[in-house]
Amino acid sequence: MKKFKWVVITLFFAILAFYSFRGRYQTSIVGRINPVGGANMVYAINGHDSSSSTIVNGAFNLMAKQGVYKVVIDAVEPYKDAILENIDVKDGQTVDVGEVVLQRQ
Repeated sequence: MKKFKWVVITLFFAILAFYSFRGRYQTSIVGRINPVGGANMVYAINGHDSSSSTIVNGAFNLMAKQGVYKVVIDAVEPYKDAILENIDVKDGQTVDVGEVVLQRQ
C-alpha cells in the first residue's frame, strides 16, 4: 500500500510539473501561403533552435520559443522559396506573419 501511495504522489508531481512548463511552448508563428499548393514545408530558425511544420490547406503553425527567427518557406516548382527575416516572437504570444505570396521562378 505504501508503494502505491508513493507512485500516486510521484505521478501527481510529474503531471503538475508538466503543466507548469506547458505554457512556455504555447508560443508560435502562424501564416498562410498563396497559392495554397505552392509549398509543403516551412521552417523557423533561431540560432541553434529550429522548428518545422507541414503546410495544410495553405496554412502553417510553427511552435517556437521567445526570440528572433528567420522563417523559410520551402516552395515547390515552379515557385521560389520565400524567406522572412527578423520575426520577433515574445513568450506566450502567437505571431501572425500574414499571407506569403510565392513568386514564380
